Amino acid sequence: MVRPDGKELRRGWTTGACATAAAKAAYQALLTGTFPDPVEITLPQGRTTDFVLTRHALADGCSSATITKDAGDDPDVTHGAEITSTVRLLPEGSGVQFKAGSGVGTVTRPGLPIPPGEPAINPVPRQMLQTAIGEVTQHYGGTGDVEIEISIAGGEELALKTMNPRLGIVGGLSVLGTTGIVRPFSCAAWIASIHRGIDVARATGLEHVVGATGSMSEKAVQSRHDLDDSAYLDMGDFAGGLLKYLRSHPVPKITMAGGFAKFTKLAQGALDLHSARSSVSFEFLQDLLREADAPTSLIAHAGTSNTAKEVLDMAAAEGINLSVPLARRAKTAVRTVLRDAPVDVEVLVVDRQGHIIGECGFDG
Repeated sequence: MVRPDGKELRRGWTTGACATAAAKAAYQALLTGTFPDPVEITLPQGRTTDFVLTRHALADGCSSATITKDAGDDPDVTHGAEITSTVRLLPEGSGVQFKAGSGVGTVTRPGLPIPPGEPAINPVPRQMLQTAIGEVTQHYGGTGDVEIEISIAGGEELALKTMNPRLGIVGGLSVLGTTGIVRPFSCAAWIASIHRGIDVARATGLEHVVGATGSMSEKAVQSRHDLDDSAYLDMGDFAGGLLKYLRSHPVPKITMAGGFAKFTKLAQGALDLHSARSSVSFEFLQDLLREADAPTSLIAHAGTSNTAKEVLDMAAAEGINLSVPLARRAKTAVRTVLRDAPVDVEVLVVDRQGHIIGECGFDG
């Protein structure tokens, strides 16, 4: 991917890759007394890369190394965070064990790749860590029986900016990564979080989830329904990522909530609601006005309007609430994506103050 100025966006490294490099350096120091700096690791797809240590410490039976995460040009909340792996020797036969240090969360709900009670270190980073320990053992001896405690400086506060609390991951961040590489501005991580939210909802027996485009939309749903925090899937602009997964992993009810402009795009059939990837059709809004029996002059004016809000305000001045037919059209679009999945749909159109200004309720 490239920036608007034509320069290529710089890739970075996942939390899992940083933790792996730190653990490998710490274990090698336990066996040899010397920290490798830089330290080289093998990524899941076979590529190797190296990391420079920020600091390190060695004591009897315990060693730690820290790496400062570089997420490249991706707006990752953990960019610049210090990732520390502390390695302790265990009795032979113990294998590689994982521990959540300060700033790393613990899983408390089912539905995630890691069971409740375990540190929130995902399967691929665990495999990377085990591979790294195995590489050190092969070259320097030892049994490979260690405890790896991972810490993230400020992780508990950073986790509040993620979906972790709603997913039942408490006490900090997750150690993530499937390739070891952060691809700038990738939508994949966000969509994966939505999918995990649906998995948790299903595993915990929730019958009603929410796809909201932002905080005001969530506020509107909260005024309508008394739901657990984990019901809110933090959809953002990724309506398609939510609905396509829900189609094959159904939950009995979903409330979709969003602003007039974003839900205009949803009603048009757009599945990515970001302004850079979809746009409002003023011809579509003219059709809505016709459906609402708006004056011909207003319909004509809508065709040359600047924003969806302008059309909404003009309609309101004529006593027409355009959000009501929009909610119906948006629900039809949602049902089209869900196909015959057994999911009942409610659509709420919300203003910028979090008030519901149009809706199309559940079928039941």
